[in-house]
Amino acid sequence: MNGKAGPRAAGEGNTRTRLDRGRGALGPALELVHTGRAPTRAVLTAELGVTRATAGAVAAELEALGLIRVDARPGAALGSQGRPSHRLEVAEDGPVVLAAQVHADGFRAALVGLGGRIVATAPGCETVDADPAKVLGSVVEAGAELLRQTGRRCVGAGLAVPSAVAEPEGLALNPLHLAWPAGSPVRRIFAERVRAAGIRGPAFAANDVNLAALAEHRHGAGRGARDLLCVATGHRGVGGALVLDGRLHTGSSGLALEVGHLTVNAEGRPCYCGSRGCLDVEADPLAFLTAAGRDPGPEVSLLQQANDLIRGHYADPAIRTATEELIDRLGLGLAGLVNILNPDRIILGGLHRTLLDADPERLRAVVADRSLWGQSGGVPILACTLHHNSLVGAAELAWQPVLDDPLAALAAA
Repeated sequence: MNGKAGPRAAGEGNTRTRLDRGRGALGPALELVHTGRAPTRAVLTAELGVTRATAGAVAAELEALGLIRVDARPGAALGSQGRPSHRLEVAEDGPVVLAAQVHADGFRAALVGLGGRIVATAPGCETVDADPAKVLGSVVEAGAELLRQTGRRCVGAGLAVPSAVAEPEGLALNPLHLAWPAGSPVRRIFAERVRAAGIRGPAFAANDVNLAALAEHRHGAGRGARDLLCVATGHRGVGGALVLDGRLHTGSSGLALEVGHLTVNAEGRPCYCGSRGCLDVEADPLAFLTAAGRDPGPEVSLLQQANDLIRGHYADPAIRTATEELIDRLGLGLAGLVNILNPDRIILGGLHRTLLDADPERLRAVVADRSLWGQSGGVPILACTLHHNSLVGAAELAWQPVLDDPLAALAAA
């Protein structure tokens, strides 16, 4: 539902009339509470541009649907003026969505409530079969078991995959770090497995970094940014995403921001795409381990191995040199993106977050030296703050129909 509900008409004299006039505000009101931008009824009233009575009716309806809680107990600080406003928060015992993530080193399922709150997670699997149907069947079954254990109501499902996902078919075009066939119809397979498990509600699939950016914009380090650039490396490769004016920018067919294939070293490593020196192979965990002269072991993920070396052995000259090398490559890529996109904030995830923590001044200096806009004041570069942000982003996909139209979505589910 779009737009704001209008002010109360003259003669509107009962709660039902107010509610009827405020139904168009149910979705926007829920999104404000979901993202933490309306902690009180007074803020909700101001943000929606409606009367206090209509805001109260809208909040009451959302509470009746089991989506939020309205706390009427005094909440104003001592000495404050005026009557304290009712506090609003998402319902802790409300419905959930099934969120799933597949990556090169395994997969995970979780139940996620409103507000980006992870309610329950299943132990992650450490191997990924070459058959996407088998993998997605396993991850959905893990999620279905969580629903059986918790008894929670599920209203949809979302999947994060390490691949560009073409729209409108939902095809994983380049799952390069999985053994899946290119063009696997991951959305259709996921939806079929969700239905087979008896889970109601719509099912979605999208690129994992896109979803991480969406989650961080709504609940994490990207909150309040207008044009947010997210760059991250998890287990293999490098991904990017852009949130423009509050909306995830995916391009005409879902394939925007394939930043992993920016060339940052003309004489660098061969890339899977056929080029050489791409960010994808110059600034991911495997690139770091190689630069540090370490053979990747099978015990833990490449990401954990790289993070542990930087955090625990940064004084080692080989580790420090490798870290600086990756910082320089990453900074060069970020500078090019800043010149093209002019974001007002950059957030970094996975190993890139660890590189930022290790030497923030070096990374910021590389970006400033190589970018026009960096010279004019710099772009804030921050670390992602959410644990499992791609999982939370997958949940955001599934929550979106409820945020758009709570009544219709809950009735369908």
